[in-house]
Amino acid sequence: MSEKPAGADMPKETVGSQVSPMSQGSSISDMSPVSSMSAVWQSSPPGSIYDYIRVASFALGPDGRIAQWSERAAELLGLTASQAIGKDPVEAFVPPEFQETGQRAVADILDGREWTGLVPYRNPKTPSGHGIAEVYVMPAQDEHGKRAALCIAVDVSALRGLETDLASSQAVFGQSPLGFFLFGTDLRILRVNERFAKVFGRPTEEYRGATPHDLLPRGEADRLAAALRQVLDSGQSLTDMPIVGHAPGSPDRRRWSVSLYRLHSGSGRPIGVAGLATDVTGRRRAEQEAAGVRRNLALLNEAGARIGTSLDLETTARELLDVAVPQFCDLASVDLYQGLLSGDETPPGLADGSAELRRVAFASAVSDGPVAFGDICRVNTVEDPKPIQVGEVHRYPFNSLCAHALRTAQVRVVPGRDGSEALELGAMLQSTLVVPMVARDTVVGLAQFSRTKGSEPFGERDRALAVELAARAAVSIDNARLYRREHERALILQRSLLPPGDPEAAGLDIACRYLPGNAATEVGGDWFDVIELPGHRTALVVGDVMGRGLRAAVAMGELRTAVRTLALLDLEPAEVLSALDEIARGLGTPGGSHAGARPGSRALMRDGKADDSSDLTEVYLATCVYAVYDPVTRRCTFANAGHPPPVLVEPGEDALLMEVPPGLPLGVGGEPFEEIEVELPDGALLALYTDGLVESRDHTLDEGLQALRAALNTPDGADGGNAAAGSLEDVCDHVLSTLDTHHGEDDIALLMARVQGLSTESVGDWHLPSAPQSVGRARELAREQLESWGLDDLVDTTELLVSELVTNALRYGEGEIRLRLLLDRTLVCEVWDGGLVQPRRRRARDTDEGGRGLQLVGLLSAGWGSRRTPLGKTVWFELALPDGQSSGPDSVEALLSLW
Repeated sequence: MSEKPAGADMPKETVGSQVSPMSQGSSISDMSPVSSMSAVWQSSPPGSIYDYIRVASFALGPDGRIAQWSERAAELLGLTASQAIGKDPVEAFVPPEFQETGQRAVADILDGREWTGLVPYRNPKTPSGHGIAEVYVMPAQDEHGKRAALCIAVDVSALRGLETDLASSQAVFGQSPLGFFLFGTDLRILRVNERFAKVFGRPTEEYRGATPHDLLPRGEADRLAAALRQVLDSGQSLTDMPIVGHAPGSPDRRRWSVSLYRLHSGSGRPIGVAGLATDVTGRRRAEQEAAGVRRNLALLNEAGARIGTSLDLETTARELLDVAVPQFCDLASVDLYQGLLSGDETPPGLADGSAELRRVAFASAVSDGPVAFGDICRVNTVEDPKPIQVGEVHRYPFNSLCAHALRTAQVRVVPGRDGSEALELGAMLQSTLVVPMVARDTVVGLAQFSRTKGSEPFGERDRALAVELAARAAVSIDNARLYRREHERALILQRSLLPPGDPEAAGLDIACRYLPGNAATEVGGDWFDVIELPGHRTALVVGDVMGRGLRAAVAMGELRTAVRTLALLDLEPAEVLSALDEIARGLGTPGGSHAGARPGSRALMRDGKADDSSDLTEVYLATCVYAVYDPVTRRCTFANAGHPPPVLVEPGEDALLMEVPPGLPLGVGGEPFEEIEVELPDGALLALYTDGLVESRDHTLDEGLQALRAALNTPDGADGGNAAAGSLEDVCDHVLSTLDTHHGEDDIALLMARVQGLSTESVGDWHLPSAPQSVGRARELAREQLESWGLDDLVDTTELLVSELVTNALRYGEGEIRLRLLLDRTLVCEVWDGGLVQPRRRRARDTDEGGRGLQLVGLLSAGWGSRRTPLGKTVWFELALPDGQSSGPDSVEALLSLW
């Protein structure tokens, strides 16, 4: 319906330009009556170019003055009708500098000529104070037939803006790498850009009038049509709507992301839906790849947290399958070499992959029990294999895929089989990974991962992930195997160093318990010992090497051996611990030197700070309590090296912690050890223990010591009793059952001794002067004492040996002589003197008249020796009591053997 002003596409001219012919557009007569009426008389704006360019009109009378003035003219030129009508248009709105030219143009117009040109007009709204309008003047006549003019004016800036907008829109629409399209209100395509056309392989003009069903499969087309209708009706934009389809001529599925928004005319009327389509097939594929990588990383992270939490081989295999099924595969199994499980280092057949294996774990998300894997598990035949049960020992034939994987340590990817060639669930397998489990260049077993039909087959990334999962499990399994081997060896070593059963001692009833940590912990360095000393004395020792494992067990064995050696030298308890401290400091340094370890150790223990110059990992520290009990005097001497204090329970009294100076642990060095001597009444109970009995993560050491005292106060659970009154074995059991001994954090050693001193009837003690007649007197006293004990069979031997020792005391010793006979499980004879020179056994020559006394003592006695005393020395010998079946050594034969 609209007409385009002549010269609209031509360069604009200023006032007074040459008149150009008018271009004619379509007229109302070209339309049907119905269409013309609906187009002319519609109530809403037409949505044409005039919505964006507001056209102003006014009329000039025969006198050249304004006869009519429209509201649009008033809005554009800034003059109301009352201000414009009757006025010369040039004087009304043309700036003064252009008025002369304007007057000539008006004269030409009134002469009946058409005119189009650019007319300046006053416009205070602009920075320059005037604007430019494009004016089209058409000659006209009034009712009297006189010359008049009809004028149409448009602001040039609006035209220029429209031109710019159209050019920009065309550039964006045509040059964009994204697919643009425009649907009309009837949901048919009005226009698409070149990028959109290339996607579907048609020229752009062929898309006009197309519907979504002409481009997409039915389901996707219905979704797009519904989305278009929703956006058109509601005006709400829709972003990133996924659309799936096929590009023409391509079998590949494509993915697009579509964003829709409603278009409006200048008056706000909806005129269609515009869309932006982006091909996201590559991005979607990359997202899937990234999601797969994230899943694999998450699976590896979970594997690191869950695999290897136990030192049990079967548990580790089950942990691997718990991670893999169903996150990685649908079913899986683990086989381990039977020889490795039983402790063999090199099982037969390991090299060719045909050695015996045991199925240790199976997991499935699609079945309840083991599955026959067909040729995967056996050989390349169609025979029906029997499913391998968990715990079953089996072999893979030499030419099977699994045996090949075990031989070569290479992963095998096996595709699924269809029809009768596969069995049971095997027919549903999509693919299977046969993965050797390799740890430290050694194959320890085989893992199989399978996916069923409907799942994606294994790819290269899955293969790498399966190898990593199997490797992590293999390392944990191999660690468990190595730990078990070391643990068993350490246990054998540790148990071989502990006293067998309940040891016996003179004047003491002894009961002991040793509880190793649980099966999942390493062996420790706890030990206890009962050592018989000369004079029916007994050394009680309890110690604990700090640390765990074979290293601690070996250190414990070395210290225990050193304790026994030092004890046989009959040193005082403080001297024994001092010598042990020197030995401990030499254990962790090359060549046994302890000079480098001492400063760092002392700094660690005293100041809580480590010395950078010392390697603290090589410092052996241990705690130890050493006690020597004399049943004759009923006195016990204690020395302590950083160990928990002994507990003493006297008859009718509460258990108490003995105040033994604690001292520093062995291996620290630099400080002397103190000792105390305590008299123990008959019936008193002494408890020595390691810290595992009284200390754990659940309670402090002080709380554990109080609990131990409480358990010893009421060993049978009855009020009023204590440990001194009950059976010693029952007391041990009661203490272990009452205290927290199942924490599994440390080994526990418990040594209990009840004092039963020698009675006065079992002791003969005499003091003799340092005179020759004392030798004969000593023989008489010994004979009388033995006869009173009913040991007539030992009289002759005892008289002979007592005579030798007293003679030596007179010859080489000093001061008063003391003779003592002790009867318990053996007969012990001791000769004391004030001399400090220890007797030394030597081999006499045939011509020597003397020097054979100590040789005779060694031949006739079960044992002999000497020890220092505060006032001199003591030389002793021991004789076994007659059992009525065998006689002791013949003294005559012994004498003759010396020559």
